[in-house]
Amino acid sequence: MKYIWLLILLGVLSSCKDKKSSSNSNVESSTEIQDVSSKAKTVKLDVYNFNDFKNFLNKANDTTYVINFWATWCAPCVKELPYFEKLNQKYIDKKVKVILVSLDFPHLYDSKLKPFIVENHLKSKVIALDDVDMNAWIPQIDKDWSGSIPATIIYKNKTSKFFEQSFTYELLEVETLKILNK
Repeated sequence: MKYIWLLILLGVLSSCKDKKSSSNSNVESSTEIQDVSSKAKTVKLDVYNFNDFKNFLNKANDTTYVINFWATWCAPCVKELPYFEKLNQKYIDKKVKVILVSLDFPHLYDSKLKPFIVENHLKSKVIALDDVDMNAWIPQIDKDWSGSIPATIIYKNKTSKFFEQSFTYELLEVETLKILNK
């Protein structure tokens, strides 16, 4: 009988230990969420309508621009973002500039987009395109663009190529180098 009580006591003690550990885990998780939330409040997000955004599409200098249209709710977009970040870091000294153009809904900038930028440590320039008249501006980006995302423009001066697709890092680098080396 002593052994049964000993086993029960050990079981109770070990379950208390697990609960305590789980409680600490919840506190850490809550702290991380608060940290992301407070950092997200400090993110400066530039928001443009299409007329103002057009300036990013025709810069005539010796820089190669890689402009990616994406949204936090687009799984293929989110999957390829690390490739754009890697390209931005690798070619920063070669005058390659990555611009991530979010098409997230304006009411989600603070609750979704800014925390996403913090959580994913995005270093590339992130801007939000807030222009509801998509039928007017989509064909100005590319006449054949259906409007689906992800979509990317890579250009330098008068040389430009549009892609309505997802990228692997290798393909993104190859296409960027084609424009960069012109």
